[in-house]
Amino acid sequence: MYKVKLYKDNRIRRKLRVKKKILGTFVMPRISVFRSNTSIYAQMIDDDKGNTVCEASTLSKDIVKKGKKKSEQAFEVGKLIAKKALEKGIKEAVFDRNGYRYHGRVKSVADGAREGGLKI
Repeated sequence: MYKVKLYKDNRIRRKLRVKKKILGTFVMPRISVFRSNTSIYAQMIDDDKGNTVCEASTLSKDIVKKGKKKSEQAFEVGKLIAKKALEKGIKEAVFDRNGYRYHGRVKSVADGAREGGLKI
């Protein structure tokens, strides 16, 4: 129990340290990623107004989960959020890893967004 609490505290501390340096605007929003055990969520945030521009997750109906690994699903989430952003006229974004290490599913979201047409 103690290690789980300590890990969460460390992640929150890393999250706040990274968030101080990253700022998203409407022209170049921040892509924030949240990773749970079963799903991955990504949202584009305009920090000037505090609005979510668009969002995507493995729970959306556009993502087919059957027979895919979690990292492949995360790649699809990245492509979906890039598609939604391009529909709104957004071509660039800042990536916020939200305190997670940049590998595995978090990296797959960024790679999917790049392949979808976003410049990160």
